[in-house]
Amino acid sequence: MNLPKFRYHPDPLASGAVEQKAGTCVCCERPVEFIYVATTYSTHDLRGKLCPWCIADGSAYATFAVEFSDPWALAAAGIAAPVIEEVAQRTPGYVSWQTEEWLSHCDDACAFLGDAKPDTLRKMTAEEMAPLIEAFGLDETWFREYAEEYESIGDPAIYHFKCLHCGIQRFGMDCG
Repeated sequence: MNLPKFRYHPDPLASGAVEQKAGTCVCCERPVEFIYVATTYSTHDLRGKLCPWCIADGSAYATFAVEFSDPWALAAAGIAAPVIEEVAQRTPGYVSWQTEEWLSHCDDACAFLGDAKPDTLRKMTAEEMAPLIEAFGLDETWFREYAEEYESIGDPAIYHFKCLHCGIQRFGMDCG
């Protein structure tokens, strides 16, 4: 069975937001082979209990008023409400040390590609690095040295996004 397609999180299995394991979805009550294991924002205990199909079609949100990522960063960037709703309510989120920040570019949400790979960080351009340096008060030398030692899911963690329109790579960073 193929996983549903998510515009803003193209490979939730590779990113670790969805795991291949048997279970029963608490929303559709069907036995499933894939379970969502990342962040949920709800008054219900839903982590590890929803299938990706109920996330994709909005039934998880409709049934439990669950969101899968905090919409604040997209709202602050002026992203259109329908996009914010798709990301927060019908797209798998990701696990972060603090509250995740969904990045945007070209007036749209970016696609989440997962934890940055060490090789990707070592190849970052100064332009790609600039937002992190500015936001976190870093300097390029420190960042280049950190990139040499970086391990995925580290502390600080660096998250990889890509603009769906111009293709620019964006990176978020979070500390434990």
